[in-house]
Amino acid sequence: MDKFEIEGGVVLNGSVEASGSKNASLPILFASILSAKKIILERVPQLKDIQTSIELIKGLGAEISKESNNRYSICAERLQSIEAPYDLVRTMRASILLLAPILAREGKARVSLPGGCSIGSRPVDIHLKALEQMGVKIEIASGYVNASVEGKIKGADIGFRFPSVGATEQIIMAGTLAEGETTIRNAAREPEIVDLANFLNSLGAKIEGAGSDCIKIKGVSSLEGGSYSIMFDRIEAGTILLAGAITGGKVRVEKIVPNDLLEFLSEAKKSGVKVIEGNDWIEFEGKGSSTVSITTAPHPGFATDLQAQMMSFLCEVPGTSTIVENIFENRFMHVPELVRLGADISISGSTAQIRGKNNTFSGATVMATDLRASAALVLAGLVAKGTTSVRRIYHLDRGYESLEAKISLLGGKISRQRE
Repeated sequence: MDKFEIEGGVVLNGSVEASGSKNASLPILFASILSAKKIILERVPQLKDIQTSIELIKGLGAEISKESNNRYSICAERLQSIEAPYDLVRTMRASILLLAPILAREGKARVSLPGGCSIGSRPVDIHLKALEQMGVKIEIASGYVNASVEGKIKGADIGFRFPSVGATEQIIMAGTLAEGETTIRNAAREPEIVDLANFLNSLGAKIEGAGSDCIKIKGVSSLEGGSYSIMFDRIEAGTILLAGAITGGKVRVEKIVPNDLLEFLSEAKKSGVKVIEGNDWIEFEGKGSSTVSITTAPHPGFATDLQAQMMSFLCEVPGTSTIVENIFENRFMHVPELVRLGADISISGSTAQIRGKNNTFSGATVMATDLRASAALVLAGLVAKGTTSVRRIYHLDRGYESLEAKISLLGGKISRQRE
């Protein structure tokens, strides 16, 4: 098992390029099996979750090969299995997104109920109820979702009680090859939803409204092949920018779309960080000086995936800031570990009060509890006095491509070691 050893107190400076998005890559990889033709995907990040997805796709009988570090060739001319097994699915909640593509191609699917980070309830019932509206028969037995449909999936008018990203992606994929038209109301609006729709449209799908709360999909009989480059990882970009800010440095992240980070940038500016934007880059300069109050919300609100990292940053901003977590009820599990490093944070329900000051953190051994919590601990370690050891970084490897290499490029003193 690996850990990070971080020598704190080094000011980060320089520029790095953003990796491709994990949260866009996973649904796009799964959506690739909707086509029987060859597909080339560019800018696929090298992550544990990506490798799990590739194994799942191979297990279905699709041909997939790595042509270079971030380029893959996929051809699902014929599928030989309809099952996504527990041993793979248990490590990654996004695996449930295989339901619609397998169903659309084979008329039946068997997918294990998913696992992944333990950050709260992320029920799949929204997915399943929506699929049932599209004529899919659902049965849950022995930890598996068994789904089947007579003929083709049927288009339907579907309204979500909550703008679930995964359910929106699921129904976009289900509607792509469905009979008739599908409408998704109260759809998630995340940029990754737009990227999935753009990918499918590049293959011949007819999807309109992605990025709004109402998406319409006109089913087509089949999809073509093609090439597609995946969008940047906005969570990685935000994390690296905060790494620069927490150390008081000057850090630029390139090959990104600033408009996809508007709420995050707004809060960073309120905190006193100097934020400069270009057409395809963002630069943060200096430390924070003003307290802020942040509430996580579905896009275009403040992303829950940046909440833990922002909390570490606010620990170094003098005064009392607040964060209200509205998405996942267990997403404050990083707080006890930040407290071990010297943070002064109190929790009441879904609200965290962060009493920040300069030079808050002192090095210690801490343990990552989930993907974004691990990033928060790395940020704290970068500014802490002395050495910080972050254990269980396999969580981080699920969602960050060579984070230590990028931080090292900016001057940070961080190394990966075996425990």
